[in-house]
Amino acid sequence: MEKFKEVIKKDLGRTVITIVLLSFAINFVIEAVSRQGLSEGFSYLLTQPLVFFYNMLIILATLSIAILVKRRLFVYIVVGGTWLGIGIANGVILSNRMTPFTTKDLQVLEDGLSIVPNYLSTKEIVFMCIGIAIAIALLVLIFIKGPRRKEKIDPKKYIATFLIIMVLMGGSSGLAIKTGVVETFFGNLAYAYRDFGFPYCFINTWVNTGVNRPMGYNEKAVKAIFAPGELGEDGIYVPEVTDVDEKLPNIVVVQLESFIDPYMVKTITCSEDPVPNWRKMMDECSSGYFTAPAVGAGTANTEFEVLSGMSVKFFGPGEYPYKSILREETCETAAYILKNMGFKAHAIHNHRGAFYGRNQVYPNLGFDTFTSIEYMNHVVKTPKNWAKDQVLTEQILAALDSDSEHDFVFTVSVQGHGKYPTEQVIEMPDIEVTAPTEELQYQYIYYVNQIHEMDKWLGELTTALSKYPEPVVLVLYGDHIPALEMKAEEMESGDLYNTQYLIWANYKIKAIDKDLHAYQLMPEVFDRLGIHDGTLMLYHQNHSEDEAYLANLKTLEYDMLYGKRFIYGGKTPFEPADMRMGIRPIKIEEVVQIGENYYIKGENFTQYSKISLDGEILSTIYLGPTVLGLLEEVNPEDVERMKISQVEKYNEILSTTE
Repeated sequence: MEKFKEVIKKDLGRTVITIVLLSFAINFVIEAVSRQGLSEGFSYLLTQPLVFFYNMLIILATLSIAILVKRRLFVYIVVGGTWLGIGIANGVILSNRMTPFTTKDLQVLEDGLSIVPNYLSTKEIVFMCIGIAIAIALLVLIFIKGPRRKEKIDPKKYIATFLIIMVLMGGSSGLAIKTGVVETFFGNLAYAYRDFGFPYCFINTWVNTGVNRPMGYNEKAVKAIFAPGELGEDGIYVPEVTDVDEKLPNIVVVQLESFIDPYMVKTITCSEDPVPNWRKMMDECSSGYFTAPAVGAGTANTEFEVLSGMSVKFFGPGEYPYKSILREETCETAAYILKNMGFKAHAIHNHRGAFYGRNQVYPNLGFDTFTSIEYMNHVVKTPKNWAKDQVLTEQILAALDSDSEHDFVFTVSVQGHGKYPTEQVIEMPDIEVTAPTEELQYQYIYYVNQIHEMDKWLGELTTALSKYPEPVVLVLYGDHIPALEMKAEEMESGDLYNTQYLIWANYKIKAIDKDLHAYQLMPEVFDRLGIHDGTLMLYHQNHSEDEAYLANLKTLEYDMLYGKRFIYGGKTPFEPADMRMGIRPIKIEEVVQIGENYYIKGENFTQYSKISLDGEILSTIYLGPTVLGLLEEVNPEDVERMKISQVEKYNEILSTTE
């Protein structure tokens, strides 16, 4: 005891004890917030003590920098505050969605900030900004005026203590992984955070990115995945450009935001069937369970799996390829394959064009056009400020009518998006819902009524397509379950990753029911239509029963995106598409001067159309799809250089007229 007291009195001893206690407290707060309660935090500590103390050691290692510096209080506040900040952010995020906070969320920070108004009130945002400003000011003050170590010390002891902590951290990590206290692969990100702790999982999403090089990766191993002659000469896939087969239909794919049949949830009851059109099509068309790669969020990853045939399971935990490799590299997709067969490829999304970087990524996926909300008129919003899906019918038909070629139209809806309100926002809902708690009931009332409207829209869409003069195949699926309090045992499927899909056509087509993963959907659609082309499309069609099916899928993904492209003969054959924003071109017909005011007349203007001059956005008033008014003075000599730019709500210019 006397020796312990002596250690406490010494500067080094006090510092070590301080960072140990801080690490314990910070880790407890983080996990309690993540689990939405103090009792759950204590339960975690008592039932998983090894995991708790391992994560505490991770925090301790980061705080140990205080041993080496004079401004220890500043280090405690900055490092400890950072851990608390991201831990609390995780708790807030988990209260709104089912996917925890990862370092990849920092890569989509701009997108996350862009939808903050959908989650927080203006007052809450203002208070948040004031709080951040105060925190920064206090940090500066503490750095300048705060206490610092003044006494002379023996640096060897301090450095040795720091190194001992780091070695202990490294050794504990190896032991924790070896003994199974934590794992390096997250089959379920939400469960991993729950089972292995926030600090470990959060750091893992930083250091573990991309597709890891498979063991034994070489040219021979890659080419051995396919049978001789299955791909082409020498086991290399070389895309061939052919004329369009007139027997093939147009293909329309619609990814439905958070869409599930509410009857899949066993804990709620509805006053009437919320999705009669969907149910009728499920009964009559090819359909089945659709296993999404995410729960409650992750729209971009679901669409990536569908378009490419790749599984995001092999990427880093929580990674969005749209925010990483696909910004830099092209990727073989259904769009590229169909374009080589004479199709035109169109993407449509009734949300911001820059969200998830789609305006930059879609050219690398092969799309010829991308129509985002900035190119749409007649947009109606939900009470939570998401665009309703009814606007998409017009856009889909416009894509089909845009040329004389066959068309591939990939559409991403948004109406069913959360956050779902915990108070009444729909005064007279079409569908009444009974749920276990009042809070959940309000959330389900809102959600189910949005799904009900989406179902009505699907009825309108299929009616319009049934009258279309060309054959059309329509593929529908939910991108993930909604971000509501759901447990696997509460779902009819017993799986939180299951939504549903169906394949409808405006002509007679055989109905075959089959459960599919997201990455298997387009290969299955292609197979039904007699399309047997593309590396992964062909792989899924011919090798889904192979013993090494998933292992070889990972090898192909690595080779195609990160490796030496053996499957392509050493170089990817896909070039970025010269993508045009908007299916309908925006045109200037004339500039009219009335008094001192200028007006631009043209075609296909929207509320996001702005008059620009040499790249500078000018103050503009939208007067209709054919007229814009200029609200500021310009030099008459500059008028002829004025153009129209489509500017998204956070001022990114998506396109400008020539």
